[in-house]
Amino acid sequence: MEKNNSKITSKGNPLTLIGPEVKVNDKAVDFTVSNNSFGEVKLSDFEGKVKILSLFPSIDTGVCSKQAHTFNKEATDLGDNVVILAISNDLPFALGRFCGAEGIDNIITLSDHKNLDFSAKYGFLIEELRLIARGVIVIDKDNIVKYVQYVPEITDEPDYQSALKVAKELV
Repeated sequence: MEKNNSKITSKGNPLTLIGPEVKVNDKAVDFTVSNNSFGEVKLSDFEGKVKILSLFPSIDTGVCSKQAHTFNKEATDLGDNVVILAISNDLPFALGRFCGAEGIDNIITLSDHKNLDFSAKYGFLIEELRLIARGVIVIDKDNIVKYVQYVPEITDEPDYQSALKVAKELV
């Protein structure tokens, strides 16, 4: 499978990303992931909306938890024309448990665990860990990528404000 040239690390150790590197102005490719009940969800299910993809390795880590909480809080100011899809390779059970326990209800948590369809198509699959790299993608209503961040050090938080600024400009 194709390797991505984005350079990421975990605590300074280099990691390999699998799949094509997504760039601004690329056409967003449809993908299928699982919701918290193992139902299929596709990117195309959100046609006509601005989509923020919040990508993270595991909900059960401090930085990933903070990322979910931050986007959940910010979602209240974005309106009905923006959807935040939080995607990891966690099992749907874990995502559902976390959201229930933490009161996360403004973002949609999705699992790529079953088929790795999202992570392989968008170049976020960490070969060594079978986890999704931390990052953010903003896709406009016409399914054109308008913002991409592959966070260089996966233990760091993404640039929330830059992604949110782009999303707000697209509404």
